[in-house]
Amino acid sequence: ALAWKMLLSPNAGFINQFFIDHFGFSGPIFNIYTYYGISGVEIMYLFPFVFIQVCGALERMDPTLEESARISGAGLFTITRKITIPLVLPSILSGALLIMLYSMAHFGTVAVLGIENGIYNIPTLIYERIHQSGGSFDAIRTGTVLATVLVVTAAFIIWLQRKILGSGHYQIIGGKSFRPMELKLRGLRYPLLIFCLAYIAFTILLPTAVIFLVGSLKTYGLSFALSNLSLDNYKFILFDYKVTRDAIFNSVTLGFTAAVITMFAGVMISYVIVKMKVRGKGILEFLGMLPFSVPGSVIALGVILAWSGQFGINLYNTVWIILVAYIARYMAFSLKANSAALEQVHDSLVEASRACGATMWQSLRDVVL
Repeated sequence: ALAWKMLLSPNAGFINQFFIDHFGFSGPIFNIYTYYGISGVEIMYLFPFVFIQVCGALERMDPTLEESARISGAGLFTITRKITIPLVLPSILSGALLIMLYSMAHFGTVAVLGIENGIYNIPTLIYERIHQSGGSFDAIRTGTVLATVLVVTAAFIIWLQRKILGSGHYQIIGGKSFRPMELKLRGLRYPLLIFCLAYIAFTILLPTAVIFLVGSLKTYGLSFALSNLSLDNYKFILFDYKVTRDAIFNSVTLGFTAAVITMFAGVMISYVIVKMKVRGKGILEFLGMLPFSVPGSVIALGVILAWSGQFGINLYNTVWIILVAYIARYMAFSLKANSAALEQVHDSLVEASRACGATMWQSLRDVVL
């Protein structure tokens, strides 16, 4: 959001200024401070959620299914519609679910690009109410009601996904990895390559380069001429400023620890949700997804209230309370990624393992994982 603000701001955006200086425009041609501008930044930011999950599903898919359909005379459109899309549908829906939940509870982009222009979502509205009132009880109560709207919406989205996936089976019977079938693009090869490179350059390289270059400017507002650039800012922040070193250490340590814990816990919970016939597993999935559907500030407040000693354990003012918040907030990533993968593993593989004398843990370790 900060990068695109510097690029497409109507008054001082670098892209707008470039068009005004070199093409004779009388005013800015882009305005990032609009609903469409905010939506565009959100799309570019959230694109990897679906990409990572669908890419993994396509890599796990048995190419013989598509090859058999092609031998039977089916065209590319028919194969894609009747075989490929149904098999990766759990991953598509999982990514879409994460995107919808995250965008509803996302604070940063709308806070940077929307608040000053009167564009709000629920998290920024909660922040605005509490900030303007100095943290009064009425504002906190209003924020709680608004957060409840997100919770109810999240429950509906999760129910809808289970309803769609429950109407069909999307599994592959096989215990080995596969080499995906490659499509012959022929004349589309170079146009698609150019499209992919252009997308990467526009959505990743351009904003990243702007952030780095602006950080290198001796004074904000100067041009990007070499005489105006310096690495002194980075030298001070990275090597001379002790708070930065502490922050990097905390981020890496907390991130790695939270990732390991959510990975193992997510596998186990996903296995219960997808593969085991137990009552209440829908509630378990909802509880795992719930923290992801509410703003991080609400999660932080809840963690403080729950782990401040009122229920026996006091983690307040320690680094561990941040770890608890991370695990609660991002467990949804592990649940949806693992659930989408488990949807593709046929139950007969585990049943065959159990029939050969393997325990449930051995089957999980040697077959499912």
